[in-house]
Amino acid sequence: MKIFAYGIRKDEEPSLKKWEQANPNIEVGFTKYTLTADSARLAEGASGVVTLQTSPYTREALTVLNKLGIKFISIRNVGFDNFNFKDLNDLGFTLTNVPVYSPNAIAEHTVLLMGRLLRRVPEFDEKFDNGDFTWAPTIGKEYREQTVGVIGTGHIGRVVIKILQGFGAKVVAYDVYHNEDIEKQGLYVDSLEELYKQSSIVTLHVPLFNSNKYMIDDQAISQMKDGVYLINCARGELVDTDALIKGLDSGKIAGAGLDVLDDENSVFGKVWSSINNIPNEKIKNLAKRTNVIITPHSAFYTETAIHNMITTSFDSNKALIEGLKPSNIIDTTK
Repeated sequence: MKIFAYGIRKDEEPSLKKWEQANPNIEVGFTKYTLTADSARLAEGASGVVTLQTSPYTREALTVLNKLGIKFISIRNVGFDNFNFKDLNDLGFTLTNVPVYSPNAIAEHTVLLMGRLLRRVPEFDEKFDNGDFTWAPTIGKEYREQTVGVIGTGHIGRVVIKILQGFGAKVVAYDVYHNEDIEKQGLYVDSLEELYKQSSIVTLHVPLFNSNKYMIDDQAISQMKDGVYLINCARGELVDTDALIKGLDSGKIAGAGLDVLDDENSVFGKVWSSINNIPNEKIKNLAKRTNVIITPHSAFYTETAIHNMITTSFDSNKALIEGLKPSNIIDTTK
């Protein structure tokens, strides 16, 4: 049995080595390159592949894997929106993901972004860079004064709620599917509009579907409180960047913490000599603002998460090859 992995980074190699030692009867091959039509040929002789990338999985790459007799793909992350399910179904692939690798990693990052905005840390950084070590008039806000609207109460959203409650913040939540514990706490509101009206901070923790793409648009922002903070550590395409920029320009949105961006692949993962050289004008606009904090899709990036992503994905791929049906198989018929 052989498993071939794509996009393996140096920080993943120690966990991968541990998995290999625990599974000595399985041959593992890997490359630093992502899965493309060219790199797909590297998986020759493998029964399954493990992969992670933010760029689309092309039909051409999947066709090469299909011709090599490979039917099992296990991704090392949660989101699978960069697959075309028709391609997977036409070519007979079974797909698994890592539903939970560390909700705490993303939840902690979310709450830290809120705190940096509330205490106006980027503005203090700018003052310090200019030799200004005064505190006034850069006055901050406290968590316990905030009502935080949490959209999505899955694994990550629930940890966010728990952390915020520890800080004394009031929390309201919205999800199509109610969690029993959150329901018992009486945190759910009946509509997104109601959540927007109540919240001084809105944070997103939902997967991306066609039905919720650009859910944060002009209309949604118009329903929010004046001076709201927006946090997005979910998917960039949940937020209409033009609407966000208009909201920031008008002051309707006081600040934003963004770990993900629409069209982030045009900027993330690269080294730019300066912000001015970023080719994406909308992202450049956001990056220049002291009331906008951008991190490069790194909310997940902790030692614990990386270990769990490797272990779960390789365990899942092994199970598929052995004819088993792990619980994290993605239903690609939807």
